[in-house]
Amino acid sequence: MKQPFSAGTTPVEDHALYWERHGSPRVGTLTLLHHGLGSVRSWRRQIPALVAAGWEVLVYDRWGYGRSDPRPDFSQRFLLDDASEAIHLLDLLDIDHTALIGHSDGGTIALLMATMQPQRITRMVVVAAHIYYEEKMRDGLLSIAEQTRQPPLSIALQREHGERAEALVELWINHWLNSDPSRLDMSDRLEQIACPTLVIQGELDEHATPDHARDIAEGVQRGELWLIPETGHMPPHEIPDKFNQRVLDFLTQQRV
Repeated sequence: MKQPFSAGTTPVEDHALYWERHGSPRVGTLTLLHHGLGSVRSWRRQIPALVAAGWEVLVYDRWGYGRSDPRPDFSQRFLLDDASEAIHLLDLLDIDHTALIGHSDGGTIALLMATMQPQRITRMVVVAAHIYYEEKMRDGLLSIAEQTRQPPLSIALQREHGERAEALVELWINHWLNSDPSRLDMSDRLEQIACPTLVIQGELDEHATPDHARDIAEGVQRGELWLIPETGHMPPHEIPDKFNQRVLDFLTQQRV
């Protein structure tokens, strides 16, 4: 991946967020929101393709991740807080309008952002987002907990988050295993989302059933669904070329 056009660390509330901007806004600006244990690096397979298509790409490490400041815990409302922080970062970087691509936790944050500032979000792609609790989620989390204790995932997490990786994983998994499932439900917010929205999920997603993605696509005002056969929770990593092309096709079709 090429070096960013610009990069920096910006104070938000009582901590700082690391961000990068790639390309130029010939087509528009895209903000990428990484998954629950991800970082800026999680989008390394997407950024070159998006920039080549003419987009400016803003990508950043959420609080506690990558090169952003450490996070002491994940509160019950951390997804709402992270959505507010993303909007604050857009303000600080003078980005008035943006499209969003969000993966897993990042997909849920994208949905929340579109309810908070609908006039700002031009279009949206949400990948393996979650809007309510399913029993399958617990099994998926327990599987992640086991995988993070050994290579190759333990090495990948250290590469993304450095020495804080083990503590971050423990905080994040404990949050989801011990949270009140009813606090997650945001089904009633979806009807507020008016921007064109592509909902993506692998049919073999380890954390949610295909019905979850169907409910999101049907719940927003202008939803389109792509359920991917033989694919799990990580389509941007598992099938990057196919993923990039479908996302770019959607963004091109919906361009205004």
